[in-house]
Amino acid sequence: MPNMSPTKNPMPSQDPNVRKRNFLEVATGYTEEMAIDEANRCLQCKKPMCMNGCPVQIKIPAFINEVANGNFEKAYEIISETSSLPAVCGRVCPQESQCEGKCVRGIKGESVAIGRLERFVADWHNAHDTAEVKVPVSNGHKVAVIGSGPSGLTCAGDLAKKGYEVTVFEALHVAGGVLVYGIPEFRLPKAIVAKEIEGLKQLGVKIETNMVIGRVLSIDELMSDYGFEAVFIGSGAGLPRFMNIPGENLKGVFSANEFLTRTNLMKAYQDGSQTPIPHVKNVAVVGGGNVAMDAARCAMRLGAEHVYIVYRRSEEELPARKEEVEHAKEEGIEFKLLNNPVEILGDEHKNVKAIKCIKMELGEPDASGRRKPAEVPGSEFEIDVDCVIMSIGTSPNPLIKSTTKGLDTQKWGGIITEEETGLTSRPNVYAGGDAVTGAATVILAMGAGKTAAKAIDESFNK
Repeated sequence: MPNMSPTKNPMPSQDPNVRKRNFLEVATGYTEEMAIDEANRCLQCKKPMCMNGCPVQIKIPAFINEVANGNFEKAYEIISETSSLPAVCGRVCPQESQCEGKCVRGIKGESVAIGRLERFVADWHNAHDTAEVKVPVSNGHKVAVIGSGPSGLTCAGDLAKKGYEVTVFEALHVAGGVLVYGIPEFRLPKAIVAKEIEGLKQLGVKIETNMVIGRVLSIDELMSDYGFEAVFIGSGAGLPRFMNIPGENLKGVFSANEFLTRTNLMKAYQDGSQTPIPHVKNVAVVGGGNVAMDAARCAMRLGAEHVYIVYRRSEEELPARKEEVEHAKEEGIEFKLLNNPVEILGDEHKNVKAIKCIKMELGEPDASGRRKPAEVPGSEFEIDVDCVIMSIGTSPNPLIKSTTKGLDTQKWGGIITEEETGLTSRPNVYAGGDAVTGAATVILAMGAGKTAAKAIDESFNK
């Protein structure tokens, strides 16, 4: 029976006053009944526009139809044809601007909750699956993947399914890249990431941790000494940016990258952590993207009394997902919009004591299409804080570029590739994800890994 409700089934979640002090997952997921009811909102369009918005081309109407009929495992099989990380994507993809943004149900109401259904299907599979994974027959070709983030894992998974011998080299001591060091536990439980990675290992993917390519081994050595016939660079964009304003060297100033890595990967919130974070009362997070929301919400969970988002544009221009902004507000995060830091002030011990800001006003749109902010003269003011987290973007680490001859990059550090294949200026060396585009979304990185895997496979089967 079609469900013509104009609104989605709400996502069950923890009470904001409870969750803001714990790191348990905020959203608790659909029940089977809710999933079936939501799936029946899908009109099963003959020309599904939703698929046009999916970077990895999941057969959305097909998997939703199986959910509507209660065939959850079949739905998982359909998703897995094109996505290596469904439990991850169902949680962190910006569906509202991709698949759900093109859903025709969204014209006169809310779109079908595609992301929530994907999450439900993946979680159902993980809870009920007992089947052994069949390892594909080796085709004799070896491929190295640098980085175990979403682009690297996707590339590795797609190639492994075709019989390639794939080894993933990860610089940190735990695989998962930004999925483990960047995205907080309350948005993406690390057990889920570990489960997805274990599935790749069962396909035959080897993962080598503590391997900083460019330092331990070079790309040239991987290909000449270790027999890898192709290399995919999915090393991400982990080099933080700062504003270069006075006071950024004070104690208590973090990049969002460091702050989140300490919190998520090193478990700084646990008693006895070897990588602690000072317990502070007042925190300013500079920036308005998803990473800024993650940092602010982590700071609140670490015990801060006041957490401020300082962003130079208005709420309309916030780049963060609407859901993340709403969750932050529910948890008590305070938004200081149309403000921009000009200085971080310290005490006699060089600890942060305040952040000086200036008010902004919006003018005409800039090259990005967003209205350009301009300072309001004489409007400076201070916010008393003892910690400042800079979340204004990242760029690729220059290590691989500096140790790889003939690898062309953009001035800002991104690796130059052919858009259709991911091929770099070096023969048989491919790249994708944030290492190419700069910081972007998980699903776009996965799409790049899929593109490169297809191109690598085609290069061996000409």
